[in-house]
Amino acid sequence: MRVIAGTAKGHHLKAPNRPTRPATDLVRGAIFDILENTTQDWSRVLDLFSGSGALGIEALSRGAGWVDFVEREHRCCEIIKENLEKTGFLDQAHVYCCPVLKAIFFLDREYDIILIDPPYSDSTIGNTITQLASTRLVGKNTIVVVTHSPHLSLSPVYDSLKLVRERRHGDSVIALYRREEQN
Repeated sequence: MRVIAGTAKGHHLKAPNRPTRPATDLVRGAIFDILENTTQDWSRVLDLFSGSGALGIEALSRGAGWVDFVEREHRCCEIIKENLEKTGFLDQAHVYCCPVLKAIFFLDREYDIILIDPPYSDSTIGNTITQLASTRLVGKNTIVVVTHSPHLSLSPVYDSLKLVRERRHGDSVIALYRREEQN
């Protein structure tokens, strides 16, 4: 696994030894191609279910100002920190080693981009998206990107978040949500 573009392009990233499903280069490339054509503001990024930190590090490499990583597995948190140090982004990030639902209630800032890459076996991801939608983390211009299995259908609406785009890449689906405008 490596950083595919930006200032850290080509850096190899360490991955946990436990069975994880990091986003492939193809999927990460597709996510960031979509984001680069959708938004100019990469100031604050939130990477939920971070694993090795590959998505958040890719965002930093492509110009994100700050990334908060949330991962519950202690070993993965250590790997994220190692990967941040190796790529030179340690001073532009913070790693929260706790469950995602806990983090979305204590984090108190609005993010420009929220990346959600849960385990594909997590059938409760819709509940997590619903909980996230009602927090102050999601502003009117926030883009929420969810990668999931094509065998799991996500709803087109979660509270105030509405599906605006969906693309399939191999064994992954990339879904983009934005806050629905209130009339």
